[in-house]
Amino acid sequence: MIKKINIIFTLKKIPKLSWSSFDELNFKPKSNTLIYLIFGLILFGLGETLLVTANIGVSPWFVLHQGMSVKTGYSIGLTTLIVSIIVLFFWIPLKQKPGIGTILNTILISVVVDLSLPYLPHPEEFLSQLLQVIIAVLIVGLGSGFYLIANLGPGARDGLMTGIQKKTNLSFSLTRTLIELSAVALGWYLGGIVGIGTVIYALGIGPFVSFGLFFVGKYFK
Repeated sequence: MIKKINIIFTLKKIPKLSWSSFDELNFKPKSNTLIYLIFGLILFGLGETLLVTANIGVSPWFVLHQGMSVKTGYSIGLTTLIVSIIVLFFWIPLKQKPGIGTILNTILISVVVDLSLPYLPHPEEFLSQLLQVIIAVLIVGLGSGFYLIANLGPGARDGLMTGIQKKTNLSFSLTRTLIELSAVALGWYLGGIVGIGTVIYALGIGPFVSFGLFFVGKYFK
């Protein structure tokens, strides 16, 4: 058990499975690769929505979007777009490649959030909210495992994670945690709102993404 936990926390390579795409720029992937990609992105979107409906703090990147909105006067939608573009520019020195997954990430997650928002639980008791946040982070981690292993291109922020990990050889868990903490710190400095859910997400998303990669790599070969 301890050995498995150590593997999860020190994971440094995205598993390549039988259904993984041979290249991120593959625009004619196998049908099962596309199915796993879409399934992963749907899980990701549901996890993000559960975090919102828990109502005790949004994700670190949303805090950054809020902070930029406060400073610039732009809408959160526009600042979200601006941040995504800035992050994509950081891909250049990291030699990251966009693909179908990068495009679907932007579109599908937004659609899932909009469609699922009215139907997911909106707990009022703090313990229920806390439990929902933990479940939300776990679901985002599992979704990340599926769509990253599909190898059809990560979303802007996940691409930043995988790119930095390749350059530094740090674990995925540590790399993602440092990125999320940086985003929330900058967002809070600019005026974004931080809650307990934000802190749990920032500290938990790195280990849960690593767990998602490990879990999918072991049980969905």
